[in-house]
Amino acid sequence: MTYHVAVIGGGATGLSTAFWLRHEAKVRVTVIEKGIVGWEASGRNGGGATHAVSPLFAEEQRLWPLMDELLGYPTEYQRQRVRIGLSRRQLDLILEGVTIARRQGFTAHELDNKSLRELVPFVSETAAGGVLLEYGGHANPQRTLQAYAWAVQDLGGDIRQHTTVTGFDLAGGKITGVKTDQGTIGCDAVVIAAGPHLAQLGAQLGLRIPVAAARAEMVVTEPLPLIRFGGADGNGVYGRQTLRGNLAYGGGAHEWIDLPDAKTPKPVNSPVMQSVAKRVFELFPKVAHARVIRSWAGVIENTPDGRPILDRLTGPDNLIVASMSSVGFGLSPASGRALMQLATKGACDFANLSQLKLSRFDTLPPDWQQDAGWVPWSAQETAA
Repeated sequence: MTYHVAVIGGGATGLSTAFWLRHEAKVRVTVIEKGIVGWEASGRNGGGATHAVSPLFAEEQRLWPLMDELLGYPTEYQRQRVRIGLSRRQLDLILEGVTIARRQGFTAHELDNKSLRELVPFVSETAAGGVLLEYGGHANPQRTLQAYAWAVQDLGGDIRQHTTVTGFDLAGGKITGVKTDQGTIGCDAVVIAAGPHLAQLGAQLGLRIPVAAARAEMVVTEPLPLIRFGGADGNGVYGRQTLRGNLAYGGGAHEWIDLPDAKTPKPVNSPVMQSVAKRVFELFPKVAHARVIRSWAGVIENTPDGRPILDRLTGPDNLIVASMSSVGFGLSPASGRALMQLATKGACDFANLSQLKLSRFDTLPPDWQQDAGWVPWSAQETAA
């Protein structure tokens, strides 16, 4: 236990990495979190675990059914999922993803409107159709993040909340210590899995890591009668029915924001929340009467091409960077294991991560964010 990895970021990706570092690699680990664990996007999402286009998909599907036993705490994971297309165009996009999953050996069943409504009684009677996925599923983000954190501590890992990274010590082309407002933490390797703060932390090391920060919001309704398949979504929203019966949903379009030094998530934004609620009740018009009893906001990051960054760099050569580009929760069992291997072995042996390297952005224009229109509203108003 002389090898020590410092993990920056106490979200799903960082905590999963720490779990696998202790559970499988048996190395020392310290998680450094500026707030409290799961306080941004990881604890504020729809809980989906269905990412067929990711190179981590097969490992995601293998691991989720095992996580309750591995962690020793409940995640409320439930397998299967229903994807709903209100229009033919929405349904065709869903079927494109299903085709990718089928090529990997997974099964799905197409549903006409009648079959769809038998599984999800809330759904619109004019929906074009849907698909029942015999893979994927969903879990409770809050319970899962707590399960990760408790499991890390049970295994002897160190979690330091309310600890802000202020810099790095370097020697011989390696990071030898992480400076924080609570002191310096010596280490043999560093994993930065700090979501939207990845760009600022990378800049302290002279690295350009292109991620844009955005507000993610969720709305939660009063409890409704439980349906057979609570993991049902579409119409640009993601989410699930909780075990208590609440509908918990979120989804884009997000609001792009500046992230100077955010200690806590920003408060909810009424236009964004109203957009989410509108699309949920277009999807489920039979429960349009349900009251929204709470909502919350988090901060997510997006890469220019929407794909994650999972990479061990050559300078510093003991640094691993991770951006899941807003799909971190569902992939966390697999991404954490991949990052554990990058930190301890230098490579991942169960998935091809070659397309997720940071170097793919080497020729990205400096003003890429403005070109994409990913500009905070405050900046748009100033420009006008």
